[in-house]
Amino acid sequence: MKAMILAAGKGTRVRPLTYDLPKPMIPILGKPVMAYLIEHLHRYGVTEIMVNVSYLHEKIEEYFGEGHQFDVQIGYSFEGYTNDEGEVVPEPLGSAGGMKKIQEFGGFFDDTTIVLCGDALIDLDLKSALFEHRRKGALASVITTEVPWDKVESYGVVVTDEAGRITQFQEKPRQHEALSNRVSTGIYIFEPEVIDLIPSDRPFDIGSELFPLLAERGLPFYAQTRRFNWIDIGSVRDYWEVCQSVLMGEVANLHMPGIQINDGLWVGQNTSIDWQDTRIEGPVYIGSGTRIEAGVTIIGPTWIGHGSHVCRGAKVVRSVLFEYTRVLENVSLDEMIVFKDYSVNRAGEMKHASEYDSEAWANARDRRRGRRPDPSNELAEKRNRV
Repeated sequence: MKAMILAAGKGTRVRPLTYDLPKPMIPILGKPVMAYLIEHLHRYGVTEIMVNVSYLHEKIEEYFGEGHQFDVQIGYSFEGYTNDEGEVVPEPLGSAGGMKKIQEFGGFFDDTTIVLCGDALIDLDLKSALFEHRRKGALASVITTEVPWDKVESYGVVVTDEAGRITQFQEKPRQHEALSNRVSTGIYIFEPEVIDLIPSDRPFDIGSELFPLLAERGLPFYAQTRRFNWIDIGSVRDYWEVCQSVLMGEVANLHMPGIQINDGLWVGQNTSIDWQDTRIEGPVYIGSGTRIEAGVTIIGPTWIGHGSHVCRGAKVVRSVLFEYTRVLENVSLDEMIVFKDYSVNRAGEMKHASEYDSEAWANARDRRRGRRPDPSNELAEKRNRV
């Protein structure tokens, strides 16, 4: 069995994280989401993987390369073009259109293929899913789950008959229009004949176009409902909640990296903690090369990325700080995600650093912005100048 990972989207609902990262590269426990997918595929013997890329494609390709570190073979299909100025312009073809391009180029889809969205953590039993797919003689299978009715607008909604055959597929319907709360998890199993249904002259989407086409034609198109962990990063709020769950140990097969040096406290290499008047309540991970000054309070679940610096008197509560974040003196960050120049609170409200009344954090690599100015020092300097 082969696999394809869909990784060409912009991930607009996860901004600001995707201003500088493609969505599959968003880290969980310091590792991209897509890395977990590839490791899961490898556990089930899937070693041939294609990835369609477009937005910030180079970050995915540079990290994963040809897949040797994962003991798999990875190929890429870039969706876009180079303009007259020599600039690379992303131009996604739609999730199904990307598959068609790959097939026309090299005939990758010559066998049963599992297709996954590159932005979710899963522990699906692929062997059992494949067995059911073949037992039913399915041309296409969709792995589904039930979600609360107020969340159906974010997903593709599946309607089936008693045998599990899909009779209708609604792509992100409004809540009052949804015919069920059973939704697609973005995990599919396709036979090669499915690719023949995809046009090659225009962008084409799996959820809004290919699946309704399969249902309308009455083809052997089935839904599978399975018990498995499916952790979807649909929004920044979802990401914050996922990080909290992972740090609390509530997600199977995800283990805290680093070395445990205290109850609920893990650290990376070369981490410096000044314990004078410092209080750390786990679960907390402090990344490699991070400096924690005296008088700091850190309350978990909290993740502090590598190369960061938490200055004296600062307080970090149930937060996620991306790498090279410097939290300035006496600043309090409560249930926040800090990513470069942006912060997002638990409710998903985003702010640029310039929108705060006073500076709260900075780039830890910028030595010029290490601390807030000390008024007494400024006064002394003025007297010396006089």
